[in-house]
Amino acid sequence: MRKRTISLVAILVAAGGIWLNNTSLLSSRPGGTPSVLAHRGLAQDFDRTSDRKHARHARMLTLRHSFLENTIPSMEAAFALDADALELDVHPTTDGKFAVFHDWTLDCRTDGKGETRSHAMSELKTLDIGYGYTADGGKTLPFRGKSVGMMPSLDEVLQRFPNRRFNINIKSNDPKEGEMLAAWLATLTPAERANLTVYGGDRPIEAVKAALPDMHTLSRASLTRCILRYAALGWSGYIPHACRQGTLLIPVNVAKWMWGWPDRFLDRMESVGSRVYLLGPYSGGEFSQGLDDPASIDQLPDDYSGGVSMDALDLVMPAVKRRFAPPA
Repeated sequence: MRKRTISLVAILVAAGGIWLNNTSLLSSRPGGTPSVLAHRGLAQDFDRTSDRKHARHARMLTLRHSFLENTIPSMEAAFALDADALELDVHPTTDGKFAVFHDWTLDCRTDGKGETRSHAMSELKTLDIGYGYTADGGKTLPFRGKSVGMMPSLDEVLQRFPNRRFNINIKSNDPKEGEMLAAWLATLTPAERANLTVYGGDRPIEAVKAALPDMHTLSRASLTRCILRYAALGWSGYIPHACRQGTLLIPVNVAKWMWGWPDRFLDRMESVGSRVYLLGPYSGGEFSQGLDDPASIDQLPDDYSGGVSMDALDLVMPAVKRRFAPPA
């Protein structure tokens, strides 16, 4: 009986210690509002449930606004709606630039042909990047003729928005592409690089991190390592190397299982130079989508001051402002 009592007391003491080490009640983190990451700027939405053999440009839903993703006007509109950071997609070009464009090929959305990366930036600048967009099977083409020359280069974006934060998505899994982007990023100052995150395939991200250890990065492999190792050891306050100096996109249904969630977890990640953005629920497969249902904002913790990622900025940002409006 005495041994059982001692064992029970030891278990209770250990459990109490773990609770004290992870409860947000003891965090000194001030309340705030979420930092908002807008996926591809202010973008058009598309039918995510239809047959994926149909190109995304042909699965558009009814237009909600007049902007095209990954364009300067779309980025300006997203920042005007109070986005704190933007995600954009890049491809290397034959003249040493990086084109900001989502698709691997030009055939679907533009009046061009072939792989995006097989062209010079000067060629890409001549294209109509809204040529193929339709929400009604081709009966109407609302952007055709209105978006010629609107594909920007990465340097053009950063020159236009010098003090803004961007997540740069490498669209291949080629380590050489990571090396090329790292070489380009190395021409920036450390302060300029501090505003950027590079994410994408495991191999190019490893190449970027090897060349620029100070770079915020994210890959599926690094995120998986971070989450699993933190789940195993984070109760002690230990922060795995995979979680350091990075950007974490964490599904909202996974985040609640992170030790110290929300405030102690956010404090720990911030202390090692990492940014945290919540995504929508994960149910297997690729990365989950953003928090795109306005109702999902009501499920965030009170005074949540981490990040949220969203594809439907125009729909969800009003909910963020209502939910986290300062008291009158």
